[in-house]
Amino acid sequence: MSRPNAVTFKGNPLTLAGDAVQAGQPAPDFKLHYYEGGLKALTLADLRGKPSILSVVPSLDTPVCATQTKRFNEELSALGDRINAVTVSLDLPFAMNRFCGAESIQNMRVASDYQDRNFGQRWGMLIEELKLLARGVFVLDASGNVVHAQTVPEVTSEPDYAAALAALKGQLG
Repeated sequence: MSRPNAVTFKGNPLTLAGDAVQAGQPAPDFKLHYYEGGLKALTLADLRGKPSILSVVPSLDTPVCATQTKRFNEELSALGDRINAVTVSLDLPFAMNRFCGAESIQNMRVASDYQDRNFGQRWGMLIEELKLLARGVFVLDASGNVVHAQTVPEVTSEPDYAAALAALKGQLG
């Protein structure tokens, strides 16, 4: 699937920093942070060994991001611990935890790129003008190779859930 180097937000064009990650390439490394009894790091190495889905959103405190996270949480419940499921945003880890508690999100881990935006830059998902992440979904195989990559062209639109879920389930053999 082709990935743009720009997206729109309510029709206004915006630039994505970094190179777009494509299906077929090794996933770029990253260091995200989450809160679980203290701030902890999540890296690409932590995901190896299981297929993974990375659901990328600008902010959980917006309607489309909340919908995307809740939809993947629901759709992935049957897969349990056979996969890694991570929502990535620039929200603070504490706000992400509050959202997950309020919305009963139990099947998605939340991790933040707030410290240095390395995920956004390495994955071509950082909107330069807004300093937020674009909306997208990535599926990785158990070795950390990208098997599905979607950057949603209009930030206020939802991703292609069916394509991402099919790619993920295809990794389960």
